[in-house]
Amino acid sequence: MFFRELRPALSLVIFFTVLTGFILPEIFTGAMQLALPYQANGSLIRQNGEIIGSALIGQNFTSPKYFQPRPSALATAYDAGTSGASNLAPTSAALLKTVQARVAAYRQAFGPGQVPADAVTASGSGLDPDISAANALRQAPAVAAARQLPADEVIGLVKRMTHHATLGIVGTTHVNVLQLNLALDRLTAS
Repeated sequence: MFFRELRPALSLVIFFTVLTGFILPEIFTGAMQLALPYQANGSLIRQNGEIIGSALIGQNFTSPKYFQPRPSALATAYDAGTSGASNLAPTSAALLKTVQARVAAYRQAFGPGQVPADAVTASGSGLDPDISAANALRQAPAVAAARQLPADEVIGLVKRMTHHATLGIVGTTHVNVLQLNLALDRLTAS
């Protein structure tokens, strides 16, 4: 009697496991491969047929000829194998000291003035690929000088590469650092 009542329940568990665990994911994966192949494959950026990064994962640029990404709180900066924040509270003395050091370094690299918050605070993942438009525009004159380009030309590039909030309210105005630096390399090469 017990096994007769258990059999339909086990059958449903097996059926829905196969349906939702195997069949539906394969259907959705196939549909996305057809509809949005770039996004479905990790938004990989290729140069000369070689993968050089993803538009979704930040990379560390240290040369003054490149725009600098948002700081990473990871033990190994921008290690895509791990992800995480510093987990320091806003009232943490260690966080305050770190931010003050980053503000000083930012002002040394890009001159005195207002420092955008994203230039001195790490993201929750430690892998943020974007910086605010204000941060990119603040860095533009120094990057232009390092590349011996007119500042207006680099500022224009930043403005063209800026992504605005969807419908003016969803998201933030930001620039993808890897894509901006690649566009900068193309600009310099031409």
